[in-house]
Amino acid sequence: MLLDLDATADPTHGEQEGSYYHGYYKQHIYHPLLVFDGESGHLITALLRAGNTHASNSCVALLKRVVGRLRERWPEVELEIRADAGFAVPALYDYCEAEGITYTVGLITNPRLQGLAKELLDEAQESHEEKGEKARLFSEGLYGAASWERSRRVVYKAEAMEKGTNTRFVVTTRTDKPKDIYEFYARRGEGENWIKDLKLHMKADRLSCHRFISNQFRLLLHAAAYWLMDALRRKLVCSGVRRMQLDSLRLGLIKIGGRVRELLTKVRLHLASGHPGQDLWHALSVDFRAVHE
Repeated sequence: MLLDLDATADPTHGEQEGSYYHGYYKQHIYHPLLVFDGESGHLITALLRAGNTHASNSCVALLKRVVGRLRERWPEVELEIRADAGFAVPALYDYCEAEGITYTVGLITNPRLQGLAKELLDEAQESHEEKGEKARLFSEGLYGAASWERSRRVVYKAEAMEKGTNTRFVVTTRTDKPKDIYEFYARRGEGENWIKDLKLHMKADRLSCHRFISNQFRLLLHAAAYWLMDALRRKLVCSGVRRMQLDSLRLGLIKIGGRVRELLTKVRLHLASGHPGQDLWHALSVDFRAVHE
């Protein structure tokens, strides 16, 4: 099971508990930590944090709880962590290695890493100049930061193109080839769409209570709404309906006028015969009927 870790910014307004100015986002925020299933996009959990919190703060503590629950349910499950450079801290590496969890985490570029990739970058520049096309090369090496107890495998990309050069670095315990590892890491960008669904379409950025604990509860309510809507979306996809954003699903399926009758053994929903989303309801009814039959 692949766990994607990510942090996001929820803007705050007024004198809310835990609201602080964050230099990177250039505004007052909360700084939630999110964990998704990297293969399916399921939201696993959401932890609210103060606005001045580092991206990696509490990630190990949260992982201990998540990993414990997963292994309690599926003792033989193999776990893997994927995260961007905000989570590149020794505590995460040490925890994963101690627990037998594979990890792939981005690294912030520094002069030592640039020196490691210099020859590959020169080769990419030469290739670009000769062929006039973008050149992307991959390699690996051992790297140990001053805060690390030992050196670790680092995979890096060197890219040369008309706009200039670009290098990226990833620390990992995967055994794949460098190109495969980097492309695996790059696929974590899909998580931005999941965060967009949660924040914009499920309104998870509306944490407007004064008390911090109240806003954590509100964040969990938004997460629950995401789980429910995402479950409906998956049901529809299985029925042959094209995948849609959650705001489109909410407008077409939920935010409609109708009559609900609660009977002794069933709940009956009455919609207008010309309702534009009736095909979605029909697809859901067929799918749920097949499950119960």
